[in-house]
Amino acid sequence: MARKLGVGVVGCGNISTTYFKHAPAFKGIEMRACADIKMDAARARAKEFKLRAETVEGLLASGDIDIVVNLTIPAVHYEVSRQAIDAGKHVYSEKPFVLAIKDGLDLKKRAEKKGVRIGSAPDTHLGGSHQLARHLIDTGKLGRITSGTCHVMSHGMEQWHPNPDFFFQPGGGPILDLGPYYIANLVQLIGPVARVAALSSIPARERTISSKPRAGEKIPVTTPTTILALMEFENGAVFTFNASWDVWDSGHAPMELYGEAGTIHMPDPNFFGGELRYTKGEKPLKTLPKWDHPFSVPNEKHPEGMMANYRTAGLADMALAIMQGRPHRCSLELANHVIDIMTGILKSGETRKFVEMQTTCERPAPLGPAAARGLLANKQ
Repeated sequence: MARKLGVGVVGCGNISTTYFKHAPAFKGIEMRACADIKMDAARARAKEFKLRAETVEGLLASGDIDIVVNLTIPAVHYEVSRQAIDAGKHVYSEKPFVLAIKDGLDLKKRAEKKGVRIGSAPDTHLGGSHQLARHLIDTGKLGRITSGTCHVMSHGMEQWHPNPDFFFQPGGGPILDLGPYYIANLVQLIGPVARVAALSSIPARERTISSKPRAGEKIPVTTPTTILALMEFENGAVFTFNASWDVWDSGHAPMELYGEAGTIHMPDPNFFGGELRYTKGEKPLKTLPKWDHPFSVPNEKHPEGMMANYRTAGLADMALAIMQGRPHRCSLELANHVIDIMTGILKSGETRKFVEMQTTCERPAPLGPAAARGLLANKQ
């Protein structure tokens, strides 16, 4: 039997079910235990997925746990990851990786000292549609990418989330909550960012929850909910990134990339699949046929219909990379650079000045169809 690394999850909230449910589809990992500051939550998840319930301290001390998956709230991502690293465990964190670049750089030093790896979500950029866009770029179909746009527009979380408070406090907001999907995808497509600028605002200082069980309750808003950003990439490409939770409707595409030889309209990077449209020069825009990529295949039912959801792919890739002695794609360097960009955008919104990046990174290796199949326990 092929070797597997033991995985323990800290944080048994809603997102944990995604990891527990999808992990068996991948090589190299085996879910073994879960922990939460609320033991009742840990026991419930352990029973649901036939795992071992632990205290956080017990999980970090467990000899059969090689990788700790950090699914706690963003405010404690740094502290939980630090404890796991200091315990000699590899770490894979949900997004946002940390809330300050100094914390990410501290974790890097600790990981290097302990000889362990760190990875971080999002891994949706490993999806078939986004990797097809990467293939078009790498093979020169678009020519040099010179500019582009990103838009993530909605009216916030208070309409559906039962406890939306933290989304509207420092550490929340559309940049830190949804920005990782967009920015990580741009970096894997184009490369690192050199500097950013932004304007930001808080149009509504108070929100009314309309979801149960707290419908009608007022919550304060203390972090920007509309941000209009500029990003200058190291290769000279310039992009706009507009993120808002103050918009009822928008006709903007999630992402558009403009190259010297053509344009691509990309699907929402919050998801693995979706429609990719492409035009070469003056030719009409056309929808490209789906790539023969396993992470394009619909595998999960949603209200909108069947969708492709392969969250946990980044974790599996890291586990296999550890065993194979190669770099992993959802890397610490990528995660830190994404945090650098996002916190730089927020800082620029406060200061009204350009902010230079403190970090850089290499583009992660592409994940073509064959490489993606190599991550799956049962090849599709």
